[in-house]
Amino acid sequence: MSKPMGWTRRSTLKTIGAMAGTSLFGANAWACSANIPSSDGYASVPGGKIYWRRFGTGGKTPLLTLHGGPGAAHNYLLSMQALADERPVIFFDQLGCGKADAPEDEGVYTIQRAVDEVDAVREALGLRQVVLYGHSWGTLLATEYLCQGRGVGVERLILGGAFASIPQAVAGMQRLIAGMPNGFAAQLHALEKAGKAGTPEYAALVQQFYDRFLLRVPPTPEAAASFEALGKSIAYRVLNGPNEFTIVGKIKDWDRRKDLKRITQKTLLTTGEFDEVTLDCHTTLRDGLGGKARLAVLSGCSHMTMIEKPEQYNALLRSFLAEP
Repeated sequence: MSKPMGWTRRSTLKTIGAMAGTSLFGANAWACSANIPSSDGYASVPGGKIYWRRFGTGGKTPLLTLHGGPGAAHNYLLSMQALADERPVIFFDQLGCGKADAPEDEGVYTIQRAVDEVDAVREALGLRQVVLYGHSWGTLLATEYLCQGRGVGVERLILGGAFASIPQAVAGMQRLIAGMPNGFAAQLHALEKAGKAGTPEYAALVQQFYDRFLLRVPPTPEAAASFEALGKSIAYRVLNGPNEFTIVGKIKDWDRRKDLKRITQKTLLTTGEFDEVTLDCHTTLRDGLGGKARLAVLSGCSHMTMIEKPEQYNALLRSFLAEP
């Protein structure tokens, strides 16, 4: 999940960015109004310290969330704190973004270290039993974590904007680009071929893609905070690359399609009708997991469904979590 490059609704972003820093908006205000206890802190993980936030103390199995990026902060997922009336909901900033440490050593940023981080967070916060949630890059982490046989205590799995293969995800995004109107693909690829991917003209084209397939509504304060964090993150550049559909970093060859049978947890897959991670990526996961997974497609949404339709998204998750 990449930061929108010069979001087209600039005045809106400026306003909500200011709101994000006030006490009237965001997670703490919600928790206070709902009488939901909250806490935060730092935990040591391989390579440094991460920042975590916990909402709720209910008796049901905690929900541990893995945010996207790689490099986006946890903030854009905070609409899911509404689930904290029944169970603890835990968010954290992965190493290299948000309030977590951000080592300059590029060697720190690998898939394996990020997977090891999940166990470190669980140990630090005493999360023996969890429902594991991943979005975007977070689905890669969750899938890799479980394929490595490290899912002891993971009762259920929720994956949003999900994929089991970076090559498959990139191919899907290239199909979306090819289908855009007014000669979009030709213009984009001509600029890439000419070495002009750093120009305002190219950025404007990328923004058109994001407006269709990443986030189809003005960003909330929480989304704006994540985009700001991502713009500063070394992790996105090293692991991913310059934008969503140009994945040339360390994760470019990751593929677990043949190993999905190793995941045994009951699973919910969520996506948007216009998700940049195309439907075939989600059906690959659904089919690879056999009868253990079901797929829900939210109409009118793109990649950031929890921002676009938060109430519907939370109701979907709540229903899945209530299933026997």
